Amino acid sequence: MSQTSPKAAAAGAKPQLSFWQIWNMCFGFLGIQFGFALQNANVSRIFQTLGAEIDDIPVLWVAAPLTGLLVQPLIGYFSDRTWTGFGRRRPFLLAGAVLSSIAILFMPHSPTLWIAAGMLWVMDASINVSMEPFRALVGDMLPQKQRSFGYALQSFFIGVSSVVASALPWMLANWFDVANTAPEGVVPDSVRISFYVGGIGFLLAVLWSVFRTREYSPQEQAAFEAAESPELAEQAQEPAPDHSAGYRKIGGAMLVVGAAFAAFVWQQGLDQQLYILAGLIAGLGGLQLLALALRRGRAGSADAHEGMLESIVSNLYSMPDAMKRLAWVQFFSWFALFAMWIYTTAAVTSFHFGTSEVTSQAYNDGADWVGILFATYNGFAALAALLIPLMARYFGMRLSHSLNLALGGLGLLSFLFIRDPQWLLLPMLGVGFAWASILSLPYAMLSTHVPQRKMGVMMGIFNGFIVIPQLLAASVLGFVLRTFFDNEAIYALMLGGASWLLAAVCALWVSEPQAAETDGDLAQAEG
Repeated sequence: MSQTSPKAAAAGAKPQLSFWQIWNMCFGFLGIQFGFALQNANVSRIFQTLGAEIDDIPVLWVAAPLTGLLVQPLIGYFSDRTWTGFGRRRPFLLAGAVLSSIAILFMPHSPTLWIAAGMLWVMDASINVSMEPFRALVGDMLPQKQRSFGYALQSFFIGVSSVVASALPWMLANWFDVANTAPEGVVPDSVRISFYVGGIGFLLAVLWSVFRTREYSPQEQAAFEAAESPELAEQAQEPAPDHSAGYRKIGGAMLVVGAAFAAFVWQQGLDQQLYILAGLIAGLGGLQLLALALRRGRAGSADAHEGMLESIVSNLYSMPDAMKRLAWVQFFSWFALFAMWIYTTAAVTSFHFGTSEVTSQAYNDGADWVGILFATYNGFAALAALLIPLMARYFGMRLSHSLNLALGGLGLLSFLFIRDPQWLLLPMLGVGFAWASILSLPYAMLSTHVPQRKMGVMMGIFNGFIVIPQLLAASVLGFVLRTFFDNEAIYALMLGGASWLLAAVCALWVSEPQAAETDGDLAQAEG
């Protein structure tokens, strides 16, 4: 189906898109989440197969959030300022898809633990190159009252693809007799073949969206915003204020964080040069911001040219109030998610299947069952994504998000009280609702408060608030489990459940977008 002509509507409000136009635009998330789901369900298993200890796992995982923290604001900044004959966001979608597919195909062939950790870094960075423009694309292409549906449809694709990706090793082992065990230090065939399918599926799904979606030019976007949101359009034209003092604070903080992280790795006696390097990179970033603050202080805001780093930090300081409050919701939400992703395999195999021996049949059966659990919560998320626009319409986005997060928290907490692995399917219902809500409602709320020409960089900055808690989790969870819980991974899930309940409380603090902005989502889904 062809898209409504941009030129025909450029002088008025942004045209509403049909269901199939939105479907085509969001379909690429089917591939993106296939890659993420394979990563979330299997990377801890790969690390343990290659010799990682339980308390090493969170530090090994730190590559994933660190790349998001660095990559997403940069991709948002550049995509906001890109316009080619191929569009604004689509060049990044295509480049990220090609790089991600290569990394996904190579990941299960990592010969050593440190190469696997490095490949996680490359894979996550590449996936982020595609993911951030997809988030911004919904804000670019849809009028405000269709955005909650657009993000909910992305959540639907995320749920559907994650069901298949998470369960694929189990399906290959149980339906096609593919081996799910292997000699020590070797990734089982069921996992390797799953990554092959994921790499090819990622590329094909993103290509569908790239070639089935057209984009509005920057001039047309400016005209739409002037008609729909004059206040945001006016804000976008204001000169950037001088944030030299802010640069000094952030630069100093980055220096401290970089030094602390490198010291933490060193103190643990982990010969992890890759992560010490990450700490040094953060420190160098801090030095650059401090130098930038001095330069801007001398030049004055009126004369200083605002470059890439300055623009990102300037936008960080000019965040709307709703974005600041949503940041707390995201912080606690993603701390819970990261605890769940990196520790569910270790928790279920040891607590519910009774073993941590990675070459045993019981361990690999438990690891496969984790894939089924992840597939289950993503299946529930796909169904929840269809209900979330209705919930948002009748209860409001804020209350709907709070309720969904509370369901997720209760679901994770119940893992401690359920001993039969089969019954772990039940709490996945709550986790699925929380996951679908996290993927849609915060972005729908945020998009109504952000100027159009800053949509990419602001979405990138916003995603930083899902990275910081992951870095925190990677830095402290291993220490907390070792110090207070005798390395019992099940208690990482308990901390995650409590964090989701905190996120549910924080969600009630976020201002509610105007009701008119969500009206008609369901009707337009049928258009």
